[in-house]
Amino acid sequence: MINPLRGWRGRRIAWLDCGSGASGDMLLGALVSAGVPLEVLTEAVDAAAPEGVEVTAALVTRNGLAATLVSVEGTDSTHERTWREIRALLEAAELDDRVRERALETFRRLAEAEARVHATSPDEVHFHEVGALDAIADVVGVCAGLAYLEVDEIYASPVAVGSGYVRTAHGRLPVPVPAVVELLAAAGAPSYAGESDGTPAGELCTPTGAALLATHVTRWGAQPLMRVRAHGVGAGTRDTPGRANVVRLLLGEPVNDVPSSRRDASPSNEVAGGRERSPATTSQVVVETNVDDLDPRIWPAVLHRLLAAGAADAWLTPILMKKGRPAHTLAVLVDPDLVDEVCRVIFTETSAIGVRSYPVVKQPLERVTRTVALPDGLVRVKVASYDGKVVNVQPEYDDVVALAERTGRPVKDVLTEAHARARDDAEI
Repeated sequence: MINPLRGWRGRRIAWLDCGSGASGDMLLGALVSAGVPLEVLTEAVDAAAPEGVEVTAALVTRNGLAATLVSVEGTDSTHERTWREIRALLEAAELDDRVRERALETFRRLAEAEARVHATSPDEVHFHEVGALDAIADVVGVCAGLAYLEVDEIYASPVAVGSGYVRTAHGRLPVPVPAVVELLAAAGAPSYAGESDGTPAGELCTPTGAALLATHVTRWGAQPLMRVRAHGVGAGTRDTPGRANVVRLLLGEPVNDVPSSRRDASPSNEVAGGRERSPATTSQVVVETNVDDLDPRIWPAVLHRLLAAGAADAWLTPILMKKGRPAHTLAVLVDPDLVDEVCRVIFTETSAIGVRSYPVVKQPLERVTRTVALPDGLVRVKVASYDGKVVNVQPEYDDVVALAERTGRPVKDVLTEAHARARDDAEI
């Protein structure tokens, strides 16, 4: 099967619909349904699994919706593995470097979450459920499938986590289980119990699913503006009445970053010196309001909710209003079709009683998100190009801070190291 995202030079994005939760098998099913060959997953799992397993795919229905169920058979081993043991397995496995790095990062996040929950060190964590062969297969398989698709950036909806209680190796635990709470909180992922429509309570997001989302997703929120080129539906094991127990995966391209072969022949896309002028301009809207009576402690939450609503950017500017009153101008950069949603956030989250808006022309650089491997972990990096040449690389600051906190190193040292590695990889 041909990679559904191959054949064009544009930026590739994916969006995961986690309205029914997320688990390793659901994500595997969504990848296969979207076009990842089953043998891609099988080869990676065979390389990493210490015991023989079989990966199969079948077409099923979940609440009447067609979906792909991927099962990993032969995983009834009861051997408990520590993070140290799993790390050794993955490091010795004959895996693509991208798959190995992502799988290691996923299990590292799992180990650190479990260590925080049980007040122990990550290396000594006994994974129980997540140390079983099926979890190793789920993690390695998902990492291999995403590497095959070569997606530049992954978005995801808020994650339904479920409610009630679940039986685990640690006994009866509340849902979401503590490890899921830790993983999603550390990733800044929005989550909620699920639909309050009378459907049965239970665990919707597993620790493995949460770790995979935390490792791969770079933005959270509603489906971004995109042209969908392929999509897949992955099934969970249970067929729950009243709710389709699935994860949906949409693959495609941002609407403002269309491949050159499909762009209109407009002046902004003229060819200069045999190369296409990069990038095309886009139209967006700036929504503004002046606020002088809001508790300043609320502003960080307001900015966060505006970005979660789909804003491209949001910022504050200190101003002096009439009668000498100090105030702020709140400005939001947003696509035209999301103006109403941004206004809703402004009116409900601030004391503003009106807004003004005006169109702007934006010229974004072509950009991709890459991952660089430092000795102590992974850091995402944004690489920006102009006229086909890399002109800027910038490590994701949140990743740098997280790595610095985990290793006890100064943030400035990790930032310098990540920037140098990123520039080397980009050959600037």
